[in-house]
Amino acid sequence: MKNSIFTLTLIAFFGYGYSFAQSKSSDGYKPSETNQPGKEFPQVNSEGKVRAQILAPHATDVRLDIGGVKYEMVKDEDGLWTGESEPQDEGFHYFQLNVDGASVPDPGTKYYYGAGRWGSGIEIPSSDKEIYALKKVPHGLVSEKIYFSEITKGWRRCFVYTPPNYLKETNKRYPVLYLQHGSFEDETGWTSQGHTNLILDNLLAENKAEPMIIVMDNGYAYRPEELEKSQSGGRPASAFEEVMMTEIIPMIDAEFRTKTDRTQRAIAGLSMGANQTMRICMNNLDTFASYGGFSGTSNYPSSDAIDTTTFLNGVFDDGVSLDEKMDVFFLSMGTKEPNPFPGSIGAFKNMLDKQGIDYTFYESPKTAHEWLTWRRSLYEFAQLIFKN
Repeated sequence: MKNSIFTLTLIAFFGYGYSFAQSKSSDGYKPSETNQPGKEFPQVNSEGKVRAQILAPHATDVRLDIGGVKYEMVKDEDGLWTGESEPQDEGFHYFQLNVDGASVPDPGTKYYYGAGRWGSGIEIPSSDKEIYALKKVPHGLVSEKIYFSEITKGWRRCFVYTPPNYLKETNKRYPVLYLQHGSFEDETGWTSQGHTNLILDNLLAENKAEPMIIVMDNGYAYRPEELEKSQSGGRPASAFEEVMMTEIIPMIDAEFRTKTDRTQRAIAGLSMGANQTMRICMNNLDTFASYGGFSGTSNYPSSDAIDTTTFLNGVFDDGVSLDEKMDVFFLSMGTKEPNPFPGSIGAFKNMLDKQGIDYTFYESPKTAHEWLTWRRSLYEFAQLIFKN
């Protein structure tokens, strides 16, 4: 590689280490997997209930805020507040504590970037957690790549997963998946909350996927003059597609051993990232042959019929031609997704059916607009791509 790549210490940064506190209370609660080492709280029980504690002797009102619901906590004589939630869905959830009206992270957890801030997260053990579990298998490497963007006139970074043996098999080249996060998240999400590298490590150990490089960048990219608009209340135009096509992809191809044929590039994203990557893929079919949209496709009202002559510059109007160009067209969502996602994705599927475009649709059972939906989606999608 031409430039130095800063390798992260994964246990410290991405939260794969488990809490040293392994004690279990008499009523079935045990420390969450996302706790800081040695911290007893927050805790989770077999029903998926969350129990939190915080020492705040001078506070008058403390609540556990999770899943859009605030649960009252009770203070003992020492000023220790304790509270419990109702059962939560399986998977990862952002949460916080509300202390006298101020929302703060739980001091017992690791911190994750989501909802537009660094805050607490908690893991409700899932029935299929083995797909993203830390196992005794060969592991790839996640590296941090820092670069200066001439488009945004600022420093940016992406995280790059390289599969096991990448550093040993120096004559081998690999296909590349460009994988994007959702709204109010950043380039850390897919490894920290999504466990991308563990999912791929486990798939590769079972020979269920092709070895690949995965690039995870920040979907928020603006020219300086556009950012000035936002300061006066305007909405800045995104420059992410231009950053992806003219800066990120050439950089990755120059510094990593990639396969550069379009059939050896895929692009996918969740929610906002699904919309971004849909547009990038459809505008650059000479660069990508596979697309994955997790909990999203493109932003339009689900009640409106899609005019294929104008939608995304008419790329879907000739369904036969587009179908021939796409190796994998993958859509997914959770069975509990809130509006508008079921309607919007449903309308998009109807359009694909009408245009005769082949696609794979996956539904994550009993999950909503959340990371377990997207972990499962990546697990399914990664098994389909680069099989030609």
